[in-house]
Amino acid sequence: MRPTVRLSFGPTDIHCHVPEGATPGAVEDARRWLDARFVAYECEPTNPLGKVLTRDKLVVLAEAIGVRGFEADEALRLEFARAATTLLGSASVHIDVDARTVSF
Repeated sequence: MRPTVRLSFGPTDIHCHVPEGATPGAVEDARRWLDARFVAYECEPTNPLGKVLTRDKLVVLAEAIGVRGFEADEALRLEFARAATTLLGSASVHIDVDARTVSF
């Protein structure tokens, strides 16, 4: 089974697949990718007084990128899927942006 991230934006679902044959990235590489995109998209931490969880960063980044951003950029979808599945240690991840939840 190919690692997959399903992003739900209300009634719209976007599926991000890690390419077949791709090896999962190292956790530190995935963390650096997520942190760099979090800054590039000018995301705000959900908890400015404490530790920001990886799950929260993924939700906030997905919200910042939005449906159009994911639909327009295949490379971004692939890298997002690779980072999310690597960091969460699961081959199947569902991020519900509106509900701000992550499940796997």
